[in-house]
Amino acid sequence: MQILASYNIKGGVGKTATSVNLAFQGAHEGARTLIWDLDPQGAATFYFRVRPKIKGGSRALLKGRHDLADLIKATDHDNLDLLPSDFSYRTMDLLLDDTKKPNERLKLLLSPLAGEYDYVFLDCPPGLTLLSESIFEAANVLVVPVIPTSLSLRTLKQLVEFRRKKQLRNFKMLVFFSMADRRKQLHRDLMQMMPSKYPNFLKTNIPYSTEIERMGIERAPVSCFAENSKSAQAYQELWQEVKAHLPAW
Repeated sequence: MQILASYNIKGGVGKTATSVNLAFQGAHEGARTLIWDLDPQGAATFYFRVRPKIKGGSRALLKGRHDLADLIKATDHDNLDLLPSDFSYRTMDLLLDDTKKPNERLKLLLSPLAGEYDYVFLDCPPGLTLLSESIFEAANVLVVPVIPTSLSLRTLKQLVEFRRKKQLRNFKMLVFFSMADRRKQLHRDLMQMMPSKYPNFLKTNIPYSTEIERMGIERAPVSCFAENSKSAQAYQELWQEVKAHLPAW
């Protein structure tokens, strides 16, 4: 089971669109795929038309009062399941702080699912918190969408520096440009300059597009309602590129 976290310290960079569309691509190829919506805003849960509620909330979840498998919901898509968001996730950091070895908690919760899924996607909230550190411990790969702007690249630098200081070597970090708008000179300049400064900067860029914004109306991955669009093709290419970087099982 490969665990991929769509993560960035910054919000509004396309994390949820990334996890939803890449999870769909994996499931569409026939892989058993789960997406865990860890963001209390519940956007991924909304896209998949599932109620954002788990029995007992995050306290019961972290205490292990329910098997994770019992909380998982089917989606409308073959091979793709969802562990929904819950508004109580907003206090998950405080609850993690009350557990033993909080950094290992998510990994421990996910371990019984190892034989059930090929891919687990974690749709992560923004911030650099105790939950983030638990995500870093659980994930094999961090997929990091970055808008080609100064503030977005600044948070990427913060993440890289945090990883270096904490000596977090258990996961790969794959960075790509998200919401890229080639009509803007700044975007073009940064897209040309930045990849050479970071290892594993992917070649695929996700364009700024109305199709991705329409996910909120269609409540589905882009490929389901705009299969031949540039955005859908970009996510297909991104998934192939991410897969090529996954560590061997």
